[in-house]
Amino acid sequence: MKKAAAGKPPDDDAANAGPAASLIDAKIASLADWRGKTLASVRALIHEADPDVVEEVKWRGVPVWSHAGMICTGETYQLAVKLTFAKGAALPDPARLFNASLDGNTRRAIDIHEGGHLDTAAFKALIRAAVAANTAPKPKRTST
Repeated sequence: MKKAAAGKPPDDDAANAGPAASLIDAKIASLADWRGKTLASVRALIHEADPDVVEEVKWRGVPVWSHAGMICTGETYQLAVKLTFAKGAALPDPARLFNASLDGNTRRAIDIHEGGHLDTAAFKALIRAAVAANTAPKPKRTST
């Protein structure tokens, strides 16, 4: 597999060769400030952590990364890039990356602000944990 340019998925990755990858590329390009660089960096880390990740675009252009279910979204706001993990409340977070949406029963988010630092090793571990949660065998229901 070819090495990807910073923030871009590999060119030969069939799961990311479609229009979603192009839309995410365009979104990053349209953010000509720290948010675009941050989103590109996070995108590259997600691909490093899970080479089989699938990129989608939903909800008026929000990047979504999935693998056997949603992993996280990448929303951009004036003051933050927000990475919302669909099943974040169930994921181990020993590095305490989650700093937003902490009161919900399901989701958790990481808000990255201008000049903020993201622990890349911990973030990749969080991505891998999300994939593991999505791909774990579901318990069989027993009838009573």
